[in-house]
Amino acid sequence: MIDLRNIETFFWVATLGGFRAAAEKLNATQPAISQRIASLESDLGIRLFDRDVRGIKLTGKGQELLSHAERMLQLRRDMQEAARAKSVMSGTLRLGVSETIVHTWLPTLMEYLHDTYPALMVEIQVDTTTVLKTQLASRQIDLAFLLGPMEEPRIENLYLCNYPLSWVASPKLKVGRQPISLKRLGEWPVITYSSTTDPHRAVRQLLQQAGVDAPRMYGSSALSVIVRMALDGIGTAVIAPVILRKELTQGELRVLDVKAPALPPLHYTACWMQGPDSQVPRTVAEAAQHIAREEALRYPAKP
Repeated sequence: MIDLRNIETFFWVATLGGFRAAAEKLNATQPAISQRIASLESDLGIRLFDRDVRGIKLTGKGQELLSHAERMLQLRRDMQEAARAKSVMSGTLRLGVSETIVHTWLPTLMEYLHDTYPALMVEIQVDTTTVLKTQLASRQIDLAFLLGPMEEPRIENLYLCNYPLSWVASPKLKVGRQPISLKRLGEWPVITYSSTTDPHRAVRQLLQQAGVDAPRMYGSSALSVIVRMALDGIGTAVIAPVILRKELTQGELRVLDVKAPALPPLHYTACWMQGPDSQVPRTVAEAAQHIAREEALRYPAKP
């Protein structure tokens, strides 16, 4: 009889592309992984992998059987979930988060997970969407809240929330009467997200279309840097006001009335990899969607 553990090992060796990565995933030694694959190949009477000095790759038959292995593991996971209450969900979830989410409803989500799934450990990594996409695709993280959706194969997407962008500035910056033209704003540096992001590109394009040939733009992946530079009056900033409640309420920053087309909002999505271990990411993503919706009702985002 075929050992389901060997099928699981086959799936992860094929998915992660090597014996070492599978051993780390399954908390086993490389010799144990090799022995399980050899045992499965013996039981099936076929060769699952071709091995050479460059590494391993699936044989034609191995590729054919991979989808069967995944379905078997998914059935096992479905059976386990059906047999126990969700409140006993356990293990470690590696969660990647864009910084804007950290400053909005992530603490509420963490409180909910702590109360509802006390046996679930969450490791949080805060980074840019570009980095989070790479880490999710390489399975370094299990779930990501990022600017999406992702179009890659085997990635599942769940909409979370939208946050409008606005032009903001310190009262120290004497921008003159409002509404303000983009040409006028081009006299100061514009502080916004890093140059690899859609907001940065959109702001640059708007300024150039308004006749600012060489706009001075300061990009940063750290929201704290953008906010600090705006507070210091270095220039105007394009950022989501949802993270500026304190600064706006206290008058340290103000939203500017700018004569310009609306900027595209930040569109946040929960993304995770399809597979037999996707139940926990999916459950947490659905909880995050619910919490994000409640947050939007309590604190409507205003451009």
